[in-house]
Amino acid sequence: MTQVITEVKKMQALMKAQKRKGVRIGFVPTMGALHDGHLSMMRRSVKNNDITVVSVFVNPLQFGPNEDFDAYPRQIEQDVAAVETVGVDYVFYPSVEEMYPDKLDINLTVGRLAEVLEGTQRPGHFDGVVTVVNKLFNIVQPDFAYFGKKDAQQLAIVEKMVADFNHAVKVIGVDIVRETDGLAKSSRNVYLTAEERQEAPHLYQSLLLAQAQYDEGVRESNQLVTVIRDHLEVNTSGRIEEVAVYSYPKLEPCEMISGRVFISLAVKFSKARLIDNIIIE
Repeated sequence: MTQVITEVKKMQALMKAQKRKGVRIGFVPTMGALHDGHLSMMRRSVKNNDITVVSVFVNPLQFGPNEDFDAYPRQIEQDVAAVETVGVDYVFYPSVEEMYPDKLDINLTVGRLAEVLEGTQRPGHFDGVVTVVNKLFNIVQPDFAYFGKKDAQQLAIVEKMVADFNHAVKVIGVDIVRETDGLAKSSRNVYLTAEERQEAPHLYQSLLLAQAQYDEGVRESNQLVTVIRDHLEVNTSGRIEEVAVYSYPKLEPCEMISGRVFISLAVKFSKARLIDNIIIE
């Protein structure tokens, strides 16, 4: 039976007691509205750890003034039912007041890694991410934490934060889980109209076209970007906000591809902004 904990001090005390027993703790931070992508991370944690903790917290610090914080789906009963099916031990479900009882006077700021891709589109977003992840790591004290590769820039930033701040946690990146038609699973997919849902798989298809070009020997980033943009313009009604190629995990621009690279895109539909990516080397 999964236990739901809503208080920071109670969660900390429970985890300290577990640590004293030598228990290995796996942790999956989420904002709820759980789907198979989240559950795949939880299954991996349950398999490889003694106990698994899932946080469900819609973090206001990572939403901009014109973003969907108030509208973001909240469905804690369904989420708890879902995590119980995969054997999660604890759900940490704090209120905003519990996590941020006072105005923060000390702020974390992400540097160069947040100056590209999603960071340019959503100023301050990754500052909010590292703030809440720092707090959650201190509350849960996990040995292993699982993050999805769909948010690959976030994954790179969290890994750098762990290194810079000497957190005693190993970050595990988990592969993107997709619908049968290739669309990356996301809590925001529910915002798509029926017509947009038919178009959305073309995001992944455009990335696969770029992958095929790479496999055929193309190494010019601009050529891969053009292939993706051309496909999206023909096959979707969304506004293409970004198509970019960067080294990974350093997220440095590269005109010619060598080593491991991250091809990322973002498309804004009427009520949903979707991102997708592939990592190739």
